[in-house]
Amino acid sequence: MAKAYRKEDFDKLMAKVVKVDHTVKDYLEDAGYEKWSRVHSIVNRGRMMTSNITECINGCLVDARRLTIIDFLEEARLLFGSWNYKNREIVSYTKDTLGQRFEEVLIVNASKSSNMKVVSSSEYIFSVYQAERRYIVCLERKICTCGKFQYDEIPCEHAIAVLKHKNVTDMHPYCSDYYRLDALEKTYEVAMVPMPDKEDWTVLDYALDEIVLPPRYRRLAGRPRN
Repeated sequence: MAKAYRKEDFDKLMAKVVKVDHTVKDYLEDAGYEKWSRVHSIVNRGRMMTSNITECINGCLVDARRLTIIDFLEEARLLFGSWNYKNREIVSYTKDTLGQRFEEVLIVNASKSSNMKVVSSSEYIFSVYQAERRYIVCLERKICTCGKFQYDEIPCEHAIAVLKHKNVTDMHPYCSDYYRLDALEKTYEVAMVPMPDKEDWTVLDYALDEIVLPPRYRRLAGRPRN
């Protein structure tokens, strides 16, 4: 349901959930479909909807958690700084118009577009027939009734079938600008500036006089976790 591109598909999947347990539907509805469902979102959230990056950062900072707060922040800065530099370097070496991941999406969609029948309705509107099902593609608005073209902002297999029908070989103009390498490069353009050594810090007197107490801690029942 989170990845559904059409509300009809979302509703069909939700109907299956209701047959299993109606309280699950109530819980998801109270949480708000717009918070986790692609098709109900009030903004385009893009193609990735995971927390993998958070888990990755947590895994890299396991040992740093034992440090004091200042040393922990310095470890985090070193980690993010090295990632930023490495990614910025990779982008500078890449010559493709889009990022590698999105070029691969185009290749996969192009392979799916074979053996589709395309019928023109106007200069921009086309009917695409796939497995006895009809999809409507509008190149001017960059939309398809399958939903992928407008949500992923990259030509779906039906849009690529239309572009092939029109003998268009360069499909990059129909992709989002966010997938281009110059946009990706801007993601990593801000450098993580190193912090001066502690000996060079200028600390204000009121900060030195302030006593910071540890947070209140209440021991939970059961065996403590590491």
